[in-house]
Amino acid sequence: MQTLLLDPDAVEAAADLGDIVSAVEAAFAADARGDTQMPAKSYIELPRYNGDFRSMPAYLDAGEWDAAAVKWVNVHPDNPGDHDLPTVMGTVVYSDPETAFPLALIDGTNITRLRTGAAAAVATKYLAVADARSMGIVGAGVQSYTQLEAVSQVRPIETVVVADRNESKVQAFVDHFGDRFDVRGGSIEEAAGCDVLSTVTPVEEPIVHSVGDHTHVNAIGADAAGKHEIADEILLAAKLVIDDYEQCIHSGEVNVPWAAGVLDDDDVHTELGAVVAGQRDGRTDGDGVTVFDSTGLAIQDVAAAHAVYERAAELDLGEPVSLVDTDVL
Repeated sequence: MQTLLLDPDAVEAAADLGDIVSAVEAAFAADARGDTQMPAKSYIELPRYNGDFRSMPAYLDAGEWDAAAVKWVNVHPDNPGDHDLPTVMGTVVYSDPETAFPLALIDGTNITRLRTGAAAAVATKYLAVADARSMGIVGAGVQSYTQLEAVSQVRPIETVVVADRNESKVQAFVDHFGDRFDVRGGSIEEAAGCDVLSTVTPVEEPIVHSVGDHTHVNAIGADAAGKHEIADEILLAAKLVIDDYEQCIHSGEVNVPWAAGVLDDDDVHTELGAVVAGQRDGRTDGDGVTVFDSTGLAIQDVAAAHAVYERAAELDLGEPVSLVDTDVL
């Protein structure tokens, strides 16, 4: 047996967002049923290099399929300027749960991008108004592209407003999607007035202070303690759904107001998995603003890796390599 090496090009060729959204949705449901194992994300802090490593292992049984993987990922903000490297890089080891054989080594940077967009799409499916046709995006970095691609899988998005201080990034986004959507640059306020809003920035002081009466917000950017994109008054007034309790209070959008005592358990409606599994309600007729606090879960990485690996194997993508000496038994 050989292990499939899937580099960024292979992952991109094998990535079907519809399949990935479905796999991530199944992962959330499995988690709510108790059919997952997901140890807490572990951090190795590297203050000497202004960065950190994160280890994210998980196993999930989705019923028709099961899968296991671990993602090794970093965040080094100085990389682009000092080393001509991305801020975030990752590698996923995707293994057969029955034998533990490493089926694939997968570019984890693209897996992260894809599964994060897919999680926002799942939340949008269950929490946004059914006829949502406009989407705002705050932050025009790499993740913004997948947010729109994924959310448009579950809602008939037509109009898009993207806000970013970097005008060249806004223009690049508009140029990329101009033939598919009515897309333009605008202010944060204009973006936040859309039916669906995704925020994908690393800020530590809220930049979104008002949203539409029935806006669904995917709060994506907060992935470490101290980060905070959405004003507390919006979080307090919204139906607030989180991806994982422990991760969110530690490093999600709610972490800052939680630490300050502004938010507590009574302000959280439920975890997204419970909504997907039908254990708790998603959007109801009486709901106004809804917010999904997304920190990113290892089960999402496993689900996305599963979808990518299966399609790559089907399309004969990637490079087979020998990592295990099967002659040594």
